Amino acid sequence: MASSVHPFELFAIDGLLSDEELEIQRTVRTMGERELRPHVADWFEEGQIPARDLAKRLGELGVLGMHLEGYGCAGTNAVSYGLACLELEAVDSGLRSLVSVQGSLAMYAIWKYGSEEQKQQWLPGMAAGDTIGCFGLTEPDAGSDPGSMRTTAKRQGTDWVLSGTKMWITNGSVADVAVVWARTDEGVRGFLVPTDTPGFSAPEIKKKLSLRASVTSELVLDGVRLPADAMLPEARGLSGPLGCLNEARFGIIFGALGAARDCLETALSYAAGREVFTRSLASYQLTQQKLADMTLELGKGMLLALHLGRLKDAGELPPERVSLGKLNNVREALDIARQCRTILGANGITLEYPVIRHANNLESVLTYEGTSEVHTLVIGRALTGEAAFR
Repeated sequence: MASSVHPFELFAIDGLLSDEELEIQRTVRTMGERELRPHVADWFEEGQIPARDLAKRLGELGVLGMHLEGYGCAGTNAVSYGLACLELEAVDSGLRSLVSVQGSLAMYAIWKYGSEEQKQQWLPGMAAGDTIGCFGLTEPDAGSDPGSMRTTAKRQGTDWVLSGTKMWITNGSVADVAVVWARTDEGVRGFLVPTDTPGFSAPEIKKKLSLRASVTSELVLDGVRLPADAMLPEARGLSGPLGCLNEARFGIIFGALGAARDCLETALSYAAGREVFTRSLASYQLTQQKLADMTLELGKGMLLALHLGRLKDAGELPPERVSLGKLNNVREALDIARQCRTILGANGITLEYPVIRHANNLESVLTYEGTSEVHTLVIGRALTGEAAFR
């Protein structure tokens, strides 16, 4: 009987990666398997994580803002960052979210749009994991349409006073600094809000059935007074926050495949050891069809992610290409998780196996940082030249 191969071996994925990229991937995977996976089911069940300890450990690993240059950041290429996201999400989407929000949203906003003083003040501590950041854009009534935000920033003398509410904010309750986007008389602007500023609060959102191994919060700004130099000087209009979101979406393109890979690896192992009618479940044609179809979609998603990563490193990744990757890879990852659950049967709904946890998490990944509908319309606009958003 022929020996089994890993799904990525069929696509010869490792041959498309440099030695440095493979080493970064192995390093993150080893840390995840040894230090994170043994605890993640309990964190998910309990609905809480040791966020500060995790941030510190991830900073030591070098993955926080790893694709940024300077200020204590590793300065890796985009593909290496993507592979790190894949390995973290293979453990849990919540862990990749912690890294994405820290590095691709909060840190990137400061790195891209901040003053030199702001960068020196915040980025080294954030890269080390000593300082945690969050990113406040989404509001209770402004999700897919951030232009409808109601949070305002008004001048009072030389100061700014912020008022409003943000919702579904990862890391919010444990953050030291919040990047908050608000409407001003000059359009949408970004502000750095130390979370100990009077008038700022971040109550944690409980009773989630998805992303339970992640801190999710509301941000309340009740007359928060900030000095003039709290504004990000280089961000004007919605292009600022949307540019940050494209950075985070890129990580999701790879990350979702990590969850899918973990589900498929689990299903392959389970099917090989599970006997049904005196034969292994893996020996049945219907099971093999499921495994083959899932491998095709996982491999194609990985090839797409790598292609987009190379384009990003070449400076050729406009938003519509990010939408292609996010739409396809998260949608297919969720389908793989659901299909793997059928192979595990009733065992697929327990936290003894990771499949239902990944499936629940991917339900959130499908809709955050751009819903499937929005990414579909971004692609449609690119194809037709017609915007169907309004």
